Amino acid sequence: MTTITDTSLSITRIIPASPTAVFDAWTKPELMSKWCAPEGMDKIECTSDLKVGGSYKLVMTNPDGGVHTAFGTYTLIDPPFRLGYTWDWQEEAFKMGAPTQVNVEFRAVGEATEVTISQDFFPSREASEAHETGWSSCLNRLEMLFG
Repeated sequence: MTTITDTSLSITRIIPASPTAVFDAWTKPELMSKWCAPEGMDKIECTSDLKVGGSYKLVMTNPDGGVHTAFGTYTLIDPPFRLGYTWDWQEEAFKMGAPTQVNVEFRAVGEATEVTISQDFFPSREASEAHETGWSSCLNRLEMLFG
């Protein structure tokens, strides 16, 4: 299920793995680098200092060599149930003016995990829609990681 407004989005997806495994995939760089970029990105480099106030960085490279760098600071860490962090882009062309807030919830559903991503404080509906497309593609990759 997906909901988009001018300033926010929410996406829910079932991932075929335990909440602990999915939380780890969301927070451990060696696992993040396998899924945390939209499909079609050739290379993903990740760093993560997993503590409240710690930072993360996702460097995504497309087949043409274009680089997209997402970065932010962890605001909430409650394994394996919830994760919160700020989100913005390093490249001038993609900056949003002020960081958005991402909150992720991980809920056990039988042997799987219901993941709900909420991202708030977008500067425009276009930004919300673009990020919904990106997150949906990332979640496809996350599903394949466990599929």
